[in-house]
Amino acid sequence: MAQDLPGDTPPVHDLIGIGFGPSNVAMAIALSEHNAGVGRQQAVTAHFFERQPRFGWHRGMLIDDATMQVSFLKDLVTLRNPTSEFSFLCYLQSRGRLIDFVNHKNFFPLRMEFHDYFEWAAAKIDDMVSYGHQVVAVDPVVRDGVVEYLDVTARSGEELVVHRARNIVIGTGLKPRMPDGVERTDRIWHNADLLSKVDLLEGASPTRLVVVGAGQSAAENVAYLHSRFPGAEVHAVFSRYGYSPADDSSFANRIFDPEAVDEYFAAPEGVKRKLMDYHANTNYSVVDIDLIDDLYRRVYQEKVLGTERLRFHNVSRLTDVVQTPDRVRATVRSLVTGEETLLDADVVVFATGYRPDDGLALLGEVGGLCHRDEEGRVRVERDYRVAVRPELRCGIYLQGGTEHTHGITSDLLSNTAIRVGEILASILDRGPGAATESRPLTDGIGTPR
Repeated sequence: MAQDLPGDTPPVHDLIGIGFGPSNVAMAIALSEHNAGVGRQQAVTAHFFERQPRFGWHRGMLIDDATMQVSFLKDLVTLRNPTSEFSFLCYLQSRGRLIDFVNHKNFFPLRMEFHDYFEWAAAKIDDMVSYGHQVVAVDPVVRDGVVEYLDVTARSGEELVVHRARNIVIGTGLKPRMPDGVERTDRIWHNADLLSKVDLLEGASPTRLVVVGAGQSAAENVAYLHSRFPGAEVHAVFSRYGYSPADDSSFANRIFDPEAVDEYFAAPEGVKRKLMDYHANTNYSVVDIDLIDDLYRRVYQEKVLGTERLRFHNVSRLTDVVQTPDRVRATVRSLVTGEETLLDADVVVFATGYRPDDGLALLGEVGGLCHRDEEGRVRVERDYRVAVRPELRCGIYLQGGTEHTHGITSDLLSNTAIRVGEILASILDRGPGAATESRPLTDGIGTPR
């Protein structure tokens, strides 16, 4: 379906992907499998740009014993195509570990192993991606008063390349969230920095480390630093009374089902809020019960032995952090008494979560053609396509940042395989030159606009 145009005009791709994390790797696989089953004229042409020099997914959190919180069956392909050669089971077979994994009787692989699976899958389709290319602009190509194509400009060093697209899919992932006014430094980290910076502490013999946060990443950081530096105190700071266990029971897990996306999308706004409130404990600020039990065992054992290195500041909040030349001074305030505790630490780690990257920020004037709801959030159709004005004929699809319309799986791996299949189906259904607004604009939360 590629179209060659005269002169220096770039060839037109059916799809350009911005970012090449797991979501867009899954997108590329879906395209590859589709193209393998159709003739050349029905093939979907695509290319992806990734700013990193190679595939990488939360590398700073690939702690040796950290496991996935999602079943291996929710890999890049299985829920869409159980027979795919890109499945986690095919990966295990290629690595000679399939029987060992079966004998392990565990649905939740090591995070490091799943990262290796992602790398393995990405390498099989690396002809579709340009690494080391950061997208810097998306410009409209106007013909007869309508935006017929989008020109995507990417920078690699001093070189600029331009690719033209009928559709784009934005999968730029999540960005670390820091508290207002706090900047990341060599002693003030986000947990995303953990493994890339922790070696700097080896020769320094740290004596005190502080971790802020109540979720899975925070607890993993506490456990890791406590084991890695046996001569250091590790202080955990959170506003709860203790870590809350994640609800991974069978009925609660239905919130991650593909059918739950349909229900959430169609639900009134008030019901959407209730669903998020009801089921936040499946994903947000919760910790696996085995890790909670391990940390409690450690702190109790230290009390018995009289060597308390693991300290918990619960019902508390870190209210100030100031870096000095060789330390960081953290101020911890009790939410009950208001009493303040000063902690002079080698490092403060903020495990304060992530936020979706604003992919629409790249769109420039094209962004002005995208509809937003009454709260200023981008309006998204059920097929993950941004709702736009009639003069924009190109499709803009989002992989992430759609929690307000599609629910809790927006930025998670759980529904990735199904989502990319739906996006591909939408692109095929619309075809070359299809109008973006083929029906009244609704997003399940308001009236047509």
